[in-house]
Amino acid sequence: MGTLDIESYPKPDKEEDVDEDELSPIEEVRLTVTNTDDHTLPVWTFRMWFLGILSCGLLSFLNQFFAYRTEPLIITQITVQVAVLPIGHFMARIIPETKFHIPGFGSRDFSLNPGPFNMKEHVLISIFANAGSAFGSGSAYAVGIVTIIKAFYHRNISFLAGWLLIITTQVLGYGWAGLLRKYVVEPAHMWWPSTLVQVSLFRALHEKDEGRTSRAKFFVIALVCSFVWYVVPGYLFTTLTSISWVCWTFSKSVTAQQLGSGMRGLGLGAISLDWSAVASFLSSPLICPFFAIMNVFAGYVMIIYIAIPCAYWGFNLYNAKTFPIFSSHLFTAKGEIYNITAIVNDKFEIDMPKYQEQGHINLSMFFALSYGFGFATIASTLTHVGFFYGREIYERFRLSYKGKMDIHTRLMKRYPEVPNWWFHVLLAATVIVSLLLCTVLKDQVQMPWWGLLFSCALAFIFTLPISIITATTNQTPGLNIITEYVMGIILPGKPIANVCFKTYGYMSMAQAVSFLNDFKLGHYMKIPPRSMFLVQFIGTIIAGTVNIGVAWWLLTSIENICQEELLPANSPWTCPGDRVFFDASVIWGLVGPRRIFGPLGNYPALNWFFLGGAVGPILVWLLHKAFPKQSWIPLINLPVLLGATSMMPPATTVNYNSWILVGTIFNFFVFRYRKQWWQRYNYVLSAALDAGVAFMAVLLYFSVSLENINVDWWGTRGEHCDLARCPTAKGVIVDGCPVY
Repeated sequence: MGTLDIESYPKPDKEEDVDEDELSPIEEVRLTVTNTDDHTLPVWTFRMWFLGILSCGLLSFLNQFFAYRTEPLIITQITVQVAVLPIGHFMARIIPETKFHIPGFGSRDFSLNPGPFNMKEHVLISIFANAGSAFGSGSAYAVGIVTIIKAFYHRNISFLAGWLLIITTQVLGYGWAGLLRKYVVEPAHMWWPSTLVQVSLFRALHEKDEGRTSRAKFFVIALVCSFVWYVVPGYLFTTLTSISWVCWTFSKSVTAQQLGSGMRGLGLGAISLDWSAVASFLSSPLICPFFAIMNVFAGYVMIIYIAIPCAYWGFNLYNAKTFPIFSSHLFTAKGEIYNITAIVNDKFEIDMPKYQEQGHINLSMFFALSYGFGFATIASTLTHVGFFYGREIYERFRLSYKGKMDIHTRLMKRYPEVPNWWFHVLLAATVIVSLLLCTVLKDQVQMPWWGLLFSCALAFIFTLPISIITATTNQTPGLNIITEYVMGIILPGKPIANVCFKTYGYMSMAQAVSFLNDFKLGHYMKIPPRSMFLVQFIGTIIAGTVNIGVAWWLLTSIENICQEELLPANSPWTCPGDRVFFDASVIWGLVGPRRIFGPLGNYPALNWFFLGGAVGPILVWLLHKAFPKQSWIPLINLPVLLGATSMMPPATTVNYNSWILVGTIFNFFVFRYRKQWWQRYNYVLSAALDAGVAFMAVLLYFSVSLENINVDWWGTRGEHCDLARCPTAKGVIVDGCPVY
């Protein structure tokens, strides 16, 4: 039975003869990935195209829609993985199997239903859906540029410029990935640990489903429950999003509310009954391994409950008490919100007289320390990987050339390869279009042509080593702060040029690593390479187009979107992620790092975090060498500890509290004491909770938000921790706050 497929499939072997030395040298791969391949399975089916395009469009729409909300839910690839399975089986049952002939395709017959829904179709649909999202980020990174121009700087950018910016930054990384796949995909020692989770789930979903409650039935039940429940924290009783009982107990104490607020403070005892708050920034805790949760917990406690209280109440560093303890806003020295638009001139550059009039930019204690720990995380990642994994990475990279082809690479050789010239043409076309964007539309993106080429060079140089690190250690160092810092020094005073440089430099690298990760998943699942290429490319174009379409619709239809101080009370359209993106454009681009972290700013001492982060892993490594029998020492992972709060801001303490609690319950207690239940239903439950919240949130928006139908009572007036935003320094006056 034929399908619309460009791949030419050889006839299947009766069985695979696997030599001992063809087995994967990585034990985890040998235990997880099968050594067989049924290359007769159809992959370019009507089901794959229909469900792939539908899921790609729906996922892009929902993730972009939620990105502007106070609790931005990220619907992950796993949700699609679980949700499309029963739909695929249903389509296989109801679609007619009638064969037909298409002129020009020889004597082959085709059918819309070539047989049972198979695993390879399923893999391609999942990759289709995730094509526009780098490592589960939810939406295209470059959408943030359009948002800050329109919603924060109140300037104009054309839809065409925004679309080109998004598509080129997404596709550029695809070109790097294609050129590097032979180095980090085909070699057996480049094993990409995160792909094994996907392989395990695909196998679990396609195994024979026996038992009282099938996974599909459980998914539907959990989805309905999640859908119905979200109307409570999402509309009727929104205070459940952050239950900050310490604030309620001490309703007139600023210090108590700074400690207890889950949205604006340290979140002591704060918890959430809203799944969107639990899974919004850190993705679902049900799919994160427990050891990773504990590493995040240790770093979270160290930073939030030790470092910040000492710096704020103990030493009053940087006049911390003049500002809120937890805020991503920028302030004047008097504790007032910094008027950013006042220091931007008609050329979209810094107006120095107006800047000098307002004075230096000041950060809240948490925001300042978050940058410091960000510096330390970057440096510690490099030294940690170098000292703990350097020899292993080198040996695996060396063996990848000298080692014999493993069974998975041998099986993949049956399929036609993607010609290198496809990637060369794609890369050249993307660079040319990007150069046109930076020249013809330079007034909208500010970035000079040499800035584009410089960012491309940085991305290309770093993609191979970072891909090797990710493929062997599952750690992916980011280039975002480095690219911001470099461009801020070279070209200060141009905020949009800075974020464009960061996006082309950082995001094209991140997209390349994400594409290579998907290539490896396809390698393990024996997906024809040309099918992978087309699905990823088409999915990226669709996702980017939907992202900019949804963003444009919301930015032009919701009054004062992202302007928290101008929005109605308890409005969900506060854009926490874009607020941080905007602040970064001001810090690194408009004002520049020399006037904030350099000799002309208030925070030059934070640069010492680079040195501290670099030295820390070396000390741990030396300690491990000195006491090799102490097994707990190598478990000290400083990049994870120092980077534990990397999502804060925009994430808040209630997000972390709830994420850690739920993750511990399911991935420690349920995993240990109800392992069969966990193995059967854990990922399914995660997908159902995400889907239920997503569908109800969209329904609430179209049914009540657009009609301005509001419920007003104590339970819909926020978390009741308004004093948490107050400074505690003497003489600082802020509306609604006590004066000391």
